Parts: sequence; C-alpha cells; structure tokens
Amino acid sequence: MTAPAATAQAGARTVVPGTSEWRIVLGRLRQKRLAMVSLVIIGVIYGAGVAAPLLAPYSPTQTNLDRAVQGPSRQHLLGTDRLGRDELSRAMYSSRTTLIVTSAVVLSGGLIIGNTLGLLAGYRGGWVDTLIMRVGDVFSSLPALVMLILINATLGPRVVSWTRWVEGHTPFHGLVASGFPSYMLVFSALSLFFWVGTARVIRSQVLQLRERDYVMAAESLGAGPGRVILQHLLPNVSFLIILSLSATLGSIAGSEIVLTWFGVGVQPPAASFGAMLFEGSGTRTFQANPHLLLVPGVTVTLLLFAFALLGDALNDAIRGR
Repeated sequence: MTAPAATAQAGARTVVPGTSEWRIVLGRLRQKRLAMVSLVIIGVIYGAGVAAPLLAPYSPTQTNLDRAVQGPSRQHLLGTDRLGRDELSRAMYSSRTTLIVTSAVVLSGGLIIGNTLGLLAGYRGGWVDTLIMRVGDVFSSLPALVMLILINATLGPRVVSWTRWVEGHTPFHGLVASGFPSYMLVFSALSLFFWVGTARVIRSQVLQLRERDYVMAAESLGAGPGRVILQHLLPNVSFLIILSLSATLGSIAGSEIVLTWFGVGVQPPAASFGAMLFEGSGTRTFQANPHLLLVPGVTVTLLLFAFALLGDALNDAIRGR
C-alpha cells in the first residue's frame, strides 16, 4: 500500500502549477502513445460500465439453465456461465462495480483523508504531525490484504443487519437487494489503508514549503492556517496529489477484485470481476470452458496494466521526461 508514496515522491516538484503549467504537462502526456492507449482502454472499460444499463444485452442476474456454460454465440457474444448468465453483461456490470468502488475510495481515502491529514501534519508539525504519522505507521505496518479480508468477513453480517434495520425504519428500501452493504463495507475498509501513502507524500513536501518566504509573509500578515493551506500550500502540491491518486487507482481496483475473489468483497447480486474470476478458476474448468476465465481475466489485466502505464507516463510528463 506504500508503493504510491514512492512513485509520487519521485515526481515531487516545488512549483505553483498555473494554467500554462498544466497545459505543458498535458501536451507532454499527449505525446506518449502508451499513455493515450491506456486512456482509451480505461475509458472503454469504464465507459462500458457506466453505459451498462443501456448497452448490456441482458441483466447480469438473469439466469437460463438451458443455456448454461455455452461458448460465444450470436445470442451471447462472450458466452454464458454456469447459471446461464450472459458473460458480456456481467463483465460490463463488473466494470461498473470496480468504477464505483475505485472512485469512492479515491475521493474519500486518497483525496480527502490523505490530503487533509498530509497538509495538517506538514504545516502544523509538533504533536499533530507525530499523531498523524504514528497512526499511519500503524496502518502501514499491518498486512493490508489480510486485514481487509478480516474486516470484511467480521463486519459483513453486522452491516447487512444494520442495513435491514434502516430499511425497516426509514423510507429507504431495497438497499440490501442492491448490494449497498457490501459496497459500503469494501469502500470503508479500503479507505482505511489507502490514505497513508498520499498523506506521507503531501507532508514531506509541505514541510519544505512552509519555510518558503511567501508562506512566512502570509503568516506575518495575519493569514490563518486555513488560508495558508488553501491558498499557498495546496496549489503547490497539486501535482503530487494527481501523481499519488493515479498511482493508487490500479491498487484500489485490484484490491476490490481480490477481496471479492476471496468471497468477502462485493456480494451478489452485484456483479464483480472477482466473482467471475473465482467461477472460472481451476484447471478443469479452464480446459472445458476457457471463456469463463478469459473474459474477466483479459479485462482485468488490460485495466491494471493501463493504470500502471498511465501512472508512469503521468510521472514522466510532470517531471519533464
């Protein structure tokens, strides 16, 4: 979980990225063919997930035992699974699941929690810095995947029971049937671990920036901590924020898939690549029905490689390479 920190630290810069600076970075990024190909791959996979309710030929939960475990055909372009569910439709809705979880974790754990704590630790220093970093050390010292599995396995039934209570006492109905409890549990568990790397990177840069003349001048003129952080520090670490977030996207998507593969991630009826990979795993299964593993396997491989290549290209573009 600390790999994003190393990636982002390598691209650390001390500049105020104005509009022209961002245009230069985007121009460099457009010149990198692998980056553009990666963007297209990510866009197609996630775009299919967003448009799944409109474009998917079947419901991901629609079963037809008469057509169970069939290879690609006109009726089912990527074949069907053991329950006769359309593999193409399930793959599209699985992309949607990955997009929802990844976006939620990035916006909360990476963007909000990580950046806020990193800015506070770097600017305030003292006991605030010590407390935040020691908490981060605790989380980073834990075996993240094992802890995620334990958290989801332990709290899963309780979250479902709480959600049923909410359904029975509020106007909100259908939450359990929609898979809302598993979404919330996976999102919350992942957010606990994915803020640490971002916070460390932001803190290390802010420790340097807070000694700059323009920051000290703002403080001498009576600017409060909030104004200094928002107007003088945050713009100078914006490149680091983008780098850190881009480096964590693939890790978050992969973690969601792994958790579901172990059976403690997103639960049915929600579709997930992890569940598809589990159903298609096994030597005999692959030999008899290779499409059950190839459909999710190829899609996940392309998605994770695209995230990795895009992160490297963005790092090079920001560093001017």
